[in-house]
Amino acid sequence: MTWFQIVWTTASAVEHGGQGGIAAELRALLHDPGHDRYGLEVCELAQLPSGTVYPILARLEQIGWVESRWEDPETHVAEGRPRRRYHRITADGAEQARDAVARAYRSRRQQVPGWLNHHPGPAI
Repeated sequence: MTWFQIVWTTASAVEHGGQGGIAAELRALLHDPGHDRYGLEVCELAQLPSGTVYPILARLEQIGWVESRWEDPETHVAEGRPRRRYHRITADGAEQARDAVARAYRSRRQQVPGWLNHHPGPAI
């Protein structure tokens, strides 16, 4: 997915209520850009089903906006649960995401939400 397609998809999501897949997912990842989040945590924060979240995470990783890593196998074995894949928005991804969502709001002549200007910590 190209940058233009992400902007267009985000604009479409904003036009239809502002909580579309990519817009909600970017908001979840931008909430604390330096924090690793596993997939189901992103689902919960974005209030989206896994069938929506995981394909978007994959596309965002393909274009370099998100990085992912598998947790240490010893951790999930010790905790008795499935292994988690953690995702983190990159510094460039955070900048591009904020710009894309802001442009989507502006193109619809809507006020840009304050959370886009909030930078709680650097993405690593």
